[in-house]
Amino acid sequence: MNQNSDYIVVGGGAGGCAVAGRLTEDPSISVTVLEAGGGGDSWVVNAPIGVVAMLPTKLNNWAFETVPQPGLNGRRGYQPRGKMLGGSSGINAMVYIRGHKVDYDHWAALGNTGWSYDDVLPYFKHSENNETHGGKFHGQDGPLRVSELRSDNPFPHLYVEAGKQAGFPVNTDFNGAEQEGVGIYQVTQYQGERWTAARGYLHPHMGKRTNLRVETGCQVTKILFEGKRAIGVQMMQNGTLKTLRANREILLAAGAFQSPQLLMLSGVGDAKALQALGIPVIHHLPGVGKNLQDHPDFVFKYRAKSLDLLGISAGGSIRMMREFSRYQSQRRGMLSSNGAEGGGFLKTDASMAAPDIQLHFVVAMLDDHARKLHLGHGYSCHMCLLRPKSIGEVTLATPDPLAAPLINPRFLEHPDDMESMVKGFKLTRKIMDAPALANARSSDFQTANVHTDDDIRAVIRATSDTVYHPIGTCKMGVDAMAVVDPALKVIGLEGLRVVDASIMPTLIGGNTNAPTMMIGEKAADMIKAELRQ
Repeated sequence: MNQNSDYIVVGGGAGGCAVAGRLTEDPSISVTVLEAGGGGDSWVVNAPIGVVAMLPTKLNNWAFETVPQPGLNGRRGYQPRGKMLGGSSGINAMVYIRGHKVDYDHWAALGNTGWSYDDVLPYFKHSENNETHGGKFHGQDGPLRVSELRSDNPFPHLYVEAGKQAGFPVNTDFNGAEQEGVGIYQVTQYQGERWTAARGYLHPHMGKRTNLRVETGCQVTKILFEGKRAIGVQMMQNGTLKTLRANREILLAAGAFQSPQLLMLSGVGDAKALQALGIPVIHHLPGVGKNLQDHPDFVFKYRAKSLDLLGISAGGSIRMMREFSRYQSQRRGMLSSNGAEGGGFLKTDASMAAPDIQLHFVVAMLDDHARKLHLGHGYSCHMCLLRPKSIGEVTLATPDPLAAPLINPRFLEHPDDMESMVKGFKLTRKIMDAPALANARSSDFQTANVHTDDDIRAVIRATSDTVYHPIGTCKMGVDAMAVVDPALKVIGLEGLRVVDASIMPTLIGGNTNAPTMMIGEKAADMIKAELRQ
């Protein structure tokens, strides 16, 4: 592997796919993408139901764990992360959400010029190919397919009706003028198949664009420097240690856990911590790995007798055989479900500028990230806190680049987070107990005996975990703990940017997949603008 590229993209996830796809639209710019996992184009990825095989296992999944979390009764949290081209867009629930206007305006208010809502909306639209919505808020010719669900399941409609009965407004477009309300999610699918960042930005151009090179099965172990300038990377591929040089820049897009890990392994981070592990310090940057934020999540679970719900039973197995045939011929039905079909954004205080609770209504009885299975059929509802005050960190366990980092979100460490979760629990239960859903269930699997606020706190601590949205560990900003500037350049170094969710200074109010592609889109635009100067 001797041929140099202008840009090396480390990580083929949402940010990496987007920045590589957009940069190589210009034939004069050469890009190499390095991905530790596989190609991300198998049936288990493309068929939405395949998530049940990947999320709870190590199939296309790094399957990280947190350190023990005192706020979760000492349990280790589970942190699945996509390991393939497309990254976590290949194992997620395909929910298309951008976040709230106030989130991006807050980024700009922190000193991140160019990142207000009005600044980033054009990049969301440029990315999007929405089969339903257009106009002021949506794009219809981008590489990312956004579609209506094709599962034809009646339960999300029961959920929406229950939301109405509980007094919440119905929202038909969570990415439009208003986020608040309940509704059915749009998904990153096309004609019933999962549409990952790789399907949108990379796969169509591999083998066709001579300036795009994609290498899979290679894990980058170190960024190489000459002085303060990043010049290349060292990586393991097929058991062999290799090096690759970049003519212009390294674009780090390994995600909220592995981007800071790779920086630290390469000598960029808090000098004392690196020296303690025997890592030579290239550049003291104390914010690397700090500012980890994630959405803490509680799941309500209910049993029901309907075979419209995913589950384990003789009747369900017969139904699923028919659904396999239907999916093969029509790309519709249960196998096209994203699982989390219904959605909602609620305020625990009516005076809030934006909702602080998000719901994901799931057409299955989900327990411990689908790692615990139960006989029968049922449905679930996730309730997550959108802007928690608890802030954690990612650190190195060892200087071994193939070891997992230490992940500490500090879930529910801040007392306000628990109190907001209690309020969110009560709001969600109003929907779950409304007639449209209450009449459909046969039993409350987990919360039937939960009555007092102390009961609620206890069950939240006993069962909550992530809803898979870690961000912030290479935060963008202008303060002393910032890792990248508003151009995404690593502060104090040359030839190195970060292009993934780790640059988010604060959590956005929603799923992080589409915003990470927006970051890749904007990064490519900034790079091209600099090249024109």
